[in-house]
Amino acid sequence: MTKKLQRQRFEYKYIIHENTARSVRDFLSSYLDLDEFGSAQPGNSYSVHSLYLDSPDLILYKTTINGDKNRYKLRIRFYECEPDSPVFFEIKRRLNNIIIKKRAGLRREAVRWILAGHLPGPEDYIQASPEQRHNISHFSMLLNRLGAVPQVHVSYSREAWINGSNSVRVTMDRHVRSEPQKEFRLQAGMMDPVDVFRNNVVLELKFTDRFPVWFRDLIQVFGLRQGPAAKYADGVYNMGELGLMSHYL
Repeated sequence: MTKKLQRQRFEYKYIIHENTARSVRDFLSSYLDLDEFGSAQPGNSYSVHSLYLDSPDLILYKTTINGDKNRYKLRIRFYECEPDSPVFFEIKRRLNNIIIKKRAGLRREAVRWILAGHLPGPEDYIQASPEQRHNISHFSMLLNRLGAVPQVHVSYSREAWINGSNSVRVTMDRHVRSEPQKEFRLQAGMMDPVDVFRNNVVLELKFTDRFPVWFRDLIQVFGLRQGPAAKYADGVYNMGELGLMSHYL
């Protein structure tokens, strides 16, 4: 999945009902193709799991709810639970509407070592390129500066549509669930999750260059209204931030 990564992009989010999402799917099929990872899956979707890291007093969460223009998140993302499947350390930074993502793919055996404040060895990378080494070094620096620890597991089912160059990408995320997770554990199962957006769907329009003209048609046809939809922050809010912080008090 690293080949399809948009490292810098514009991103607009909308909360829509499932009935609208089905109609949006029909609209998208005239302009984009299904992402190869979801096209062979039930519902044309694949599972996404993220373990979000934050300081004990939830500094990164607070930058989101305060609307800081320059903010970032730290997360470990995985798509499968097999022992040999990779995990991805990600820094997702927002500058107004611009998203800048840095990502490094590593073997699962290296995760505990990195969370303990160390850097991985060459054998730990999926692809040990200079960019990957730089990204994990940056992740480790932010992790140690914050004293960040595991906080929340977020999961959802993603339907993704892309163009040939991946300069345009549209995703619809369903069944967004969240629960506290205070220890390192990369497993799909949840004990008592919160449905972050209930039965609604998170629609995201993403592009790297010019705003596609047909995006305007999409927005007008379905009467879309842009709004916040932060999976981590909304999950923490619904679960109760004081409950999360009290674990460290």
